[in-house]
Amino acid sequence: MYDAGNTFERQPIRLSLQATRQHLNNFSSQWDNKTQKQAQKIYQIMLEQVADSYNKKRVGRVEPRVRKRRPKAYPLMQEPRSVLRAKMKSA
Repeated sequence: MYDAGNTFERQPIRLSLQATRQHLNNFSSQWDNKTQKQAQKIYQIMLEQVADSYNKKRVGRVEPRVRKRRPKAYPLMQEPRSVLRAKMKSA
């Protein structure tokens, strides 16, 4: 990601990690039994593909850091389920 960002003048932090992993998996089989020059050309093509996965900064995308679900009003289970079932049946 760092090489792709520097080569194609992109911020490496803005490149997609998942897209980079997918491109690396796709291109890794093409490097077998290649000369150094051929492997370098394949590497440059892969860097170009990775650089195309540039995520533009999305203005106004702020999410609050809060918990969505509220805690339930039920007590914690402190005894085995079978004991609690027996208590419920007798009550």
